[in-house]
Amino acid sequence: QVQLVESGGGLVQPGGSLRLSCEASGIFSSDYPMGWHRQAPGALREWVVSITGTGDSNYANSVKGRFTISRDNAKKTVYLQMNNLKPEDTAVYYCNMFVSPTVYWGQGTQVTVSS
Repeated sequence: QVQLVESGGGLVQPGGSLRLSCEASGIFSSDYPMGWHRQAPGALREWVVSITGTGDSNYANSVKGRFTISRDNAKKTVYLQMNNLKPEDTAVYYCNMFVSPTVYWGQGTQVTVSS
């Protein structure tokens, strides 16, 4: 019914930037909140950022001022612009979409920040 496909991950040096994309297929509405979580090795999955259908966003303190979420509803895509990346940002990043009462997840994309 819903498929989310992330792309844009990779290896980047500290201080560098990456832009992640997440394209939805199947059921989609501009009203559905979307967002990103991440999971570092050996850690629990943690919330990073979310965005409502009207574009209001909230960020985890650890990424505030460095990450920016946006969405293009015509393309059914949400983006995560990540600047000034730090080694502690290394994780698998998962896109999600909330279609009450279900949260749908993508398969994840690896982001590695290392010199």
